[in-house]
Amino acid sequence: MIYLDSAATTPVRRDVLEAMWPYLTGDFGNPSSHHGVGESAARALTQARRRVADWLGCRASEIVFTSGGTEADNLAIKGIALAAPRGRHIVLSAIEHPAVVESVDHLRRLHGFEVTVVPVDHHGLVSAADFASALRPDTTLATIMLANNEIGTMQPIAALAEIAHASGVPFHTDAVQAAGWLDVRLDTLGVDALSVSGHKLGAPKGVGVLAVRQRLRLEPVVHGGGQERGHRSGTENVAFAVGFAAAVAATEPERLQAAARTTRLRDDFIGAVLADVPGAMLTGHPVDRLPSVASFCFPGTSGEAVLLQLEERGITVSSGSACAAGSDDPSPVLLALGIAPQVAQTAVRFTLTPTTTADELAQTVRSLVEAVADVASLR
Repeated sequence: MIYLDSAATTPVRRDVLEAMWPYLTGDFGNPSSHHGVGESAARALTQARRRVADWLGCRASEIVFTSGGTEADNLAIKGIALAAPRGRHIVLSAIEHPAVVESVDHLRRLHGFEVTVVPVDHHGLVSAADFASALRPDTTLATIMLANNEIGTMQPIAALAEIAHASGVPFHTDAVQAAGWLDVRLDTLGVDALSVSGHKLGAPKGVGVLAVRQRLRLEPVVHGGGQERGHRSGTENVAFAVGFAAAVAATEPERLQAAARTTRLRDDFIGAVLADVPGAMLTGHPVDRLPSVASFCFPGTSGEAVLLQLEERGITVSSGSACAAGSDDPSPVLLALGIAPQVAQTAVRFTLTPTTTADELAQTVRSLVEAVADVASLR
């Protein structure tokens, strides 16, 4: 199998499993328990928190472990908005992840917030001018994702965050797809809050992190025993937190080299697809995109049908966001780029891993030529 769907998930690394194993077996304690078994778990959790904080360039006290990127986004958006006295207005882009979109819509429907959606250009970029004009005196939060999960377009987050701060607006970014490929330190990006997810980095599904500056008040979304400094109640998942930290420790030293190598492979792959597949249309920004993402529309086909044809040939890809699987509606992200609905439904996303090879991509191009031709002939 050639696996080209790393944006959906990555396999758990062996070194991550080995780091987790003691906390799934002998060191199984509850970190809130005041005895030896609990204290051992608490020490492991503290060490994991410090390692993740070092990676994100923040204090350990600014790290909140969650069940994944979706919960991290929910906590950031609902938590900051509901705790902030500034106003009831939120700004987001037109191509945010559903976890962000639905969190904002929850605040609109149930708490009376007003929402401004900033448009993107045909490459998926937010303009600084459009963003600035969306801010108001009562804006309580702005949230713009660092890199899009469907088309890979990267936003100028540091510049946008600076604009927000000039107006006194806190800034959150969903960095779930960017983690492992880009520098996601809070100071580098200039953000106040940032969401990441473990299973994009070689950690298990079911663990994520919200990094949020201490100066921001945060209303909890999950209530109970007051764990995670009162931000997220519930017995901490020590083994998965340890796994997250182990994944960070393993991937971060390799990141720059892996990103440069994958970018070269991605660009060669994009060039081959555009040259060899009649009518292929690249989506997203041609340059300012994640190293791993190559996304296309193939007018005159069906994205789902092309996906199935590729799977029969041993190649695993996606027709869009894994979080929207099962939906027959065209991607809101592609529609926001100005792509016609019938063309948006022909989308296929290829997302490389750090171990993807040139030979695998060459085989994928050959199979894609056949798959697109076969699907087009049936329509």
